[in-house]
Amino acid sequence: MAPSDELEYLKSLVAQLNDKIHALEEKAKAAVSGSKTPAQQLRTILIGPPGAGKGTQAPRIRDEFCVCHLATGDLLREQITKQTELGKMAKKIMDAGELVSDEIMVNMIKDQLENNKACRNGFVLDGFPRTIPQAEKLDTMLESRGEKLDSAVELVIPDQLLISRITGRLIHPGSGRTYHKEFQPPRKPMTDDVTGEPLIQRSDDNVATLTKRLVTYHKQTGPVVDYYKNKSLWVGIDAAQSPNLVWENLRKVFKQGPAKSS
Repeated sequence: MAPSDELEYLKSLVAQLNDKIHALEEKAKAAVSGSKTPAQQLRTILIGPPGAGKGTQAPRIRDEFCVCHLATGDLLREQITKQTELGKMAKKIMDAGELVSDEIMVNMIKDQLENNKACRNGFVLDGFPRTIPQAEKLDTMLESRGEKLDSAVELVIPDQLLISRITGRLIHPGSGRTYHKEFQPPRKPMTDDVTGEPLIQRSDDNVATLTKRLVTYHKQTGPVVDYYKNKSLWVGIDAAQSPNLVWENLRKVFKQGPAKSS
């Protein structure tokens, strides 16, 4: 190779390297500045009976779309533990054997949206709303922030399949890891794969208790589902499928929107 050709070759190599460096720098800047993700401002509700897979899918939505996962039961416990004003109010009501008001629950969600950095791209709500007044209060709160829901996704599954799923469920108390006697058994019976500690079965994971819980769930949730159907926000996902297939269907909903996915 002649010196002039070698020089041109080296120059082109340097130019390619500079382009690559520039591209990597831009990518790094975008990551630091929190640039828009494909799911910027995703706001959704995950509806489903106990055992339908909300606990499996909600963290995947959170991680994939860079949004916060707001499980209202966890929020309530956190506020009480931290002894916030809302937490103190909620504890007083619960200690009296009464239900925490819709107003307090909505304000807890609002507090997260305003103060939790993980919520800046949106949220997935899990366990709320459970009644039409709660749904209306949530809409009013979001409207006051200039926001609105994108979708209300229901994980639909026959009760009988749910019962067989849940009555075989095994839990590691320390980590919350779950197994199933039939579908996902631990390597050693009744023993956590990671720690070797014993697994337990929740006392309320029995047919009689579950049947009662499901009757209550359908009675409560039916009107909420109709509320979101009337607003063209509802999407039903077949939760009897494998978790990975459920996940693929969820991703389509969040990328396309309810109208294109139902």
